[in-house]
Amino acid sequence: MLSFLPPVLRGLIAGLLLAANTVLLAPLLLAVSLMRFLIPLGGWQRLCTGMAIGIAEFWISVNAFWMRLTQKMEWDVEGVEHLDKEHWYLVLSNHQSWADIFILQYLFNRKIPMLKFFLKQELIWVPVIGLCWWALDFPFMKRYSKEYLAKHPEKRGQDFESTRRACEKFKHTPVAVFNFLEGTRFTAAKQEAQQSPYTYLLKPKAGGIAFVLGAMGESMKELLDVTIAYPGHVQPSFGDFLCGRVSSVTVRVQTKPIPTEFLNRDYDQDEAFRYEFQQWVSELWREKDALLKALHQ
Repeated sequence: MLSFLPPVLRGLIAGLLLAANTVLLAPLLLAVSLMRFLIPLGGWQRLCTGMAIGIAEFWISVNAFWMRLTQKMEWDVEGVEHLDKEHWYLVLSNHQSWADIFILQYLFNRKIPMLKFFLKQELIWVPVIGLCWWALDFPFMKRYSKEYLAKHPEKRGQDFESTRRACEKFKHTPVAVFNFLEGTRFTAAKQEAQQSPYTYLLKPKAGGIAFVLGAMGESMKELLDVTIAYPGHVQPSFGDFLCGRVSSVTVRVQTKPIPTEFLNRDYDQDEAFRYEFQQWVSELWREKDALLKALHQ
């Protein structure tokens, strides 16, 4: 443990280890993925996919090492005891800091299938990391705004179709599809601008996960509802996390069934389904806000 070092020095060490871990493993990951695409044989591609996931899980394990090395953070975690790597999961969480991603990977690594984020198509151009996301089959989505669809009605439904195609490869191999329902990190300014009815949350965006459930068919039946709280920190920065200034984190994971009536439905075209789904998500968010209030108290 290097917790005796000044926070800035610990942050520097953690940042350097994270950068080195990424720079060293990214070329290996990309090489494995390139071999997968060059040889279009089913067995070979499955082998390469498994190798790519193994590299990513090792990357997460190395990150867990420097987290333990540089931080003296108390963990209060419940709900990860009976997870299964052979199950399909939809994973939802509140979002306060970039540290959330590292904490979730730390907790779920090798307990469930590797978390796969649905990403905006533009993010594929992020240096190094964008190519790594592509190599790991993270689905890239092209979503059209209501304003754009009003001008180009012929594009209506194409974003759902792209999601369906992205999910095809997940139907036969267990996967954990992850989504921050708020779409962005919580801040008091964003909360005020939204006039959010929640104390610790922004308004949830239901469309993304509705598209996933519509595309995944009968494969996805369980929801992991994750609530993250940083007692004493409403919104710690990633710098605070690297420097070890976040003294504790509380995580509650609740496994819930996904209503079967939500599967194979078209969120964009089915108005009744859209209303039912939004009500279900709103109830999840009311319960999460109440839980966050209790955790902070």
